[in-house]
Amino acid sequence: MTTELISRARGGDGEAFRALTEPYRRELQVHCYRMLGSLQDAEDALQDTLLAAWQGLDGFEGRGSLRTWLYRIATNRCLNARRSASRRPALDWDMPLVEAPEPTRLGELAWLEPYPDALVPEARYERTESISLAFVTALQLLAPRQLAVLVLRDVLGFPAAEVAGMLDTTVESVTSALKRARAGLRRRLPATGEPAPAPDSPAERALAQRFARAYQAGDVDALVALFTDDVFVSMPPIPLEYEGRDVVARLFAGIFASGRRVDLVPTRANGQPAFGAYLRAATGIRQGSGLFVLTLAGERIRAFTRFDTGVLAWFGLPRSLPPRT
Repeated sequence: MTTELISRARGGDGEAFRALTEPYRRELQVHCYRMLGSLQDAEDALQDTLLAAWQGLDGFEGRGSLRTWLYRIATNRCLNARRSASRRPALDWDMPLVEAPEPTRLGELAWLEPYPDALVPEARYERTESISLAFVTALQLLAPRQLAVLVLRDVLGFPAAEVAGMLDTTVESVTSALKRARAGLRRRLPATGEPAPAPDSPAERALAQRFARAYQAGDVDALVALFTDDVFVSMPPIPLEYEGRDVVARLFAGIFASGRRVDLVPTRANGQPAFGAYLRAATGIRQGSGLFVLTLAGERIRAFTRFDTGVLAWFGLPRSLPPRT
């Protein structure tokens, strides 16, 4: 059947080409997301990959699998994108009437974006940790070729010889790059703490609900009680980052003291609980004000990441909510 579809696709049959490539579409998008850290960039790279595959199908000789051939194209499209991309600029603090505390540091990844769980394919290699915000963030700080090798070898499980073929290099080069990538990843990943509750488990849901109640009520004490001592707050594309309970408490105290209140709509991002945030206003209409993603550790929240309003549509969330009844 695959041979017949390839023959038809080479003859210009678009439906045959879609039948060949559709089983790999979502996993290729996740791959591009890991490489680029941005859903929009990943979708652009995916479209470039499919166009190149359509135009170059005569070059598929069948010595390896079609999946491997598609990953070769996608990986190289992502490497080209990383080399040529003009990264989107960081943005300024955007909460009127709230003065941000002095940050712990400035983040390096203003372009980082979340990935909806609804788009992650159900496959054995899509482990939750391989799409987590911490993992994807650490990947973006690796050299591009090291990033590609680590994802292809350690996440997707391609043999070293196949990876060498994808990247037009040697097995020795792949082995060396993987060693450096693993070392770099260990340096950049946060220290291992208590494991997070299982996704969508009663423990995870209970903690997320406690967070939502505290945040919607503007209860600083209840909110801070949910955080680990080394809690980390980031807000891409705003580069301000805060680490530690004391400074994070000051940050949220300032936000709540301004009278700023939001209503939260639950969703999931990067294998983690998340919320669309909608700012309450005197007019009654609640405008979207961002997406919150929680990283959990045991019965506490280890990290809070706030993304801007532009990502809400990717999660099937509206730009605004009607007045509360």
